[in-house]
Amino acid sequence: MLTSKISKIGKVVVCGGKGVGKTAMLEQLIYGHVTIDSELHSTIEDTYVASVDTGKGSRDMLRIYDTAGLQGNVQLPRHYLLFSDAFILVYDPSDPASLDMLAGIKSDIDKYKEKKEMIIIVIANMHSRQANNDLIESNLNRANNWCARERIKHYTVNAMERASLYEPFIQLAIRLYPTQTKSSFPQLRQLTQKTSKVDNS
Repeated sequence: MLTSKISKIGKVVVCGGKGVGKTAMLEQLIYGHVTIDSELHSTIEDTYVASVDTGKGSRDMLRIYDTAGLQGNVQLPRHYLLFSDAFILVYDPSDPASLDMLAGIKSDIDKYKEKKEMIIIVIANMHSRQANNDLIESNLNRANNWCARERIKHYTVNAMERASLYEPFIQLAIRLYPTQTKSSFPQLRQLTQKTSKVDNS
């Protein structure tokens, strides 16, 4: 039984190169049934809804848009750039081209955000069966450096390990919906308290 109150719905777009494991990651996060032998087809577009418990007493809803994998100079369709609250950029650390593509996607997001504070996180999906450890380590270091320069949070996950997927999505929900204090105007709260003391006298 769901005991927490559901409060808000944030629109999150997941994007990146073709074959980096975006769909596998989301299917595992939401349903938990993806294995190394699961057959997943190329995504055109799909939508998932996740209820995220951030520990604040209410559950935050994320409407997650899984996009088609980008190849070459193909850009993320503009409609995603206009309505989203947050972006998750996914790459495969065993594929340098998938990491290089993220800078172009980030540039497009920056062009269209129109002074709106946009939350962006980067996820390295360690899903590759044949791994060149030196190449992976090099790409992870490049990604960490780029994310530090761009002030973007970087996570490393494995789509086959569901528990590794929780932290990025919980942290994203927390950033989308920070805890509200009782009053944004402390002076008003103090004035109200003084007025009520005078009335009680």
